[in-house]
Amino acid sequence: MIEVTDLTFPKLLLQHAHRIPKQPAYREKYLGIWQEISWEKNCIEIQEIACGLASLGFKRGMNLALIGDNRPKLYQAMVAAQCLGGVAVPLYQDAIASEMIYVLNDAQISFAIVENQEQVDKLLEIKSQTSHLQTMFYEDPKGLNGYTQAGLYSIDHLLEIGRTFSQSSPHFFMSELEQGRSTDISIILYTSGTTGKPKGVAHAHQNFLRAGMNSAEFDKLNSKDNILAYLPMAWVGDHLFSYAQAMVTGMTVNCPESRETVMSDMREIGPSYYFAPPRIFENMLTQVTIRMEDAGAFKKKLFAKAMTQAKKVGTQILDGQSVGLFDRLQYAFFNLTIYAPLKNALGLSKIRVAYTAGEAIGPDLFKFYRSLGVNLKQFYGQTESCAYVCLQPDQKVKYDTVGFAAPGMELKLSASGEVLVKGVSVMNGYYKNPEATAEVIDSDGYFHTGDAGIIDQDGHLRIIDRIKDVGKMANHKLFSPKYIENKLKFFPSIKEAVVFGDAKDSVVAFINIDFEAMANWAERKNIAFSGYIDLAAKQEVYDSIKHCIDQVNVDLSQDPMLSHAQIDRFLILHKELDPDDDELTRTRKVRRAFCAQKYAPLIDALYSGKDEQFIETQVKFEDGRLGSISANLKIAHAQRQKVPV
Repeated sequence: MIEVTDLTFPKLLLQHAHRIPKQPAYREKYLGIWQEISWEKNCIEIQEIACGLASLGFKRGMNLALIGDNRPKLYQAMVAAQCLGGVAVPLYQDAIASEMIYVLNDAQISFAIVENQEQVDKLLEIKSQTSHLQTMFYEDPKGLNGYTQAGLYSIDHLLEIGRTFSQSSPHFFMSELEQGRSTDISIILYTSGTTGKPKGVAHAHQNFLRAGMNSAEFDKLNSKDNILAYLPMAWVGDHLFSYAQAMVTGMTVNCPESRETVMSDMREIGPSYYFAPPRIFENMLTQVTIRMEDAGAFKKKLFAKAMTQAKKVGTQILDGQSVGLFDRLQYAFFNLTIYAPLKNALGLSKIRVAYTAGEAIGPDLFKFYRSLGVNLKQFYGQTESCAYVCLQPDQKVKYDTVGFAAPGMELKLSASGEVLVKGVSVMNGYYKNPEATAEVIDSDGYFHTGDAGIIDQDGHLRIIDRIKDVGKMANHKLFSPKYIENKLKFFPSIKEAVVFGDAKDSVVAFINIDFEAMANWAERKNIAFSGYIDLAAKQEVYDSIKHCIDQVNVDLSQDPMLSHAQIDRFLILHKELDPDDDELTRTRKVRRAFCAQKYAPLIDALYSGKDEQFIETQVKFEDGRLGSISANLKIAHAQRQKVPV
């Protein structure tokens, strides 16, 4: 474990500007061309942003809102606020305007720096409903030439006044920066709010510094590594990987041109270090499956053989285990013809370390990537712990665990099986909410994660589910919905699944089909459809999904812990679960209780033996308008398996 004395992120900025001045701190793709910002230039621009903010009244202890996709200027603004003793507060860029009001008021935001016209429009729409917001800056001027509202400026203007201020007060910047202490609050990250209003998680510099330093040392990260920053800046995972670890090591952070070009930009960059929540890896696998379904017979046969060989010895080779010569030669041949081209197409060809987190990843999905030679590992943590609690060491990766306690962290289980953590990364507390803080951090300093877990004989932690979601069926046996849902989502045709069974005598499921994957499948089958609702209702689609569920039931029948929890009946929802409709959080976690309430008639129909059920659902458009969609949903039976004695 590395100790932090009085270090801050701005002080690290100065170190890199002197140690590796010409090395790129950021790359950003703009109009198809990658632009580089060196650590030296990065330091200069951060000083200009900080001085510009100071000249307009931003002071120590104030909070700065940041809203937009991953952009160097937004990361720079984060450091600039910290240089002045301020605190960065990133908001989810895809949140609708009304969702931002609470955070802006709770954090008493008076200054905001945003990416573009979309975000400016949101803030202008709700400005009268905020208590402090006065001054806004935007990076991309497109569409904003006619905007004349008071307090609205471009970042270029901010940089210009910052240069002027810096020239007139040459010692100001360094004086402010040197006042910073490792115990100062550096960031407030708002939770996704699965069970109510978001809470602001306040972290000091030292929390993320120690998490970043310890994890970087754990995986031997250095300034030669580079990472793709594409997940929300408001998510704790991005702040650990694309900010804390990058600032600690001096590695290069690459910002894609847009959300639509992430995969192509990733192939161009070829990051050595990568992280993504399970849904991203699920989407990648879906793309692979779609491509192979469109391939010729010979390619399909070769791919199937290659995958069989990968499953047989791929993970053993990755972990340095003993494998026979013939199997090694076969794997080498398939690596040349299948695995390497596939990894290149996914942008994973140069990956040295890859991580997934945010929620549990299905074991089958995990094995798929590792069998190809991708060093994919899991880490475990929460917003309240800097996403830093457990790490998986190389060559000691277990598919059903999240690894050991990370350096500087302690973990234990409560009497009820809840995971409790304590150590270098645990938050200072919820912002302006001591009551909520006291509810989750006990008198011994342990943070109560809300996750149910098991520590195995090797010391690895296995996460079962959220404590609030773990239940018992009518026969008093364990019910763990997330475990079953992850198995379902391994199939490329299933984008989301929600299962129910607590206090019931059987398990039922809602399914969201992956529209892109199923549309491709339907076209090859010459099945006509007019859109998502129409395709989801097709009998052929139901038969395909039933086949997937039947396979999951086969797997569950072999599982001593959940063999009794096989899926009995299911339906395919007429719409995709959506954060705008409050069915998912902004990090795309299911709001299970909300879905159970919203779709109560469907759950009743699944358990009452009906063959179909009419449902009319209110939906919210991106501009905040409300509408509704309706459908008559079919209900189907799955095939339960006999449990081996």
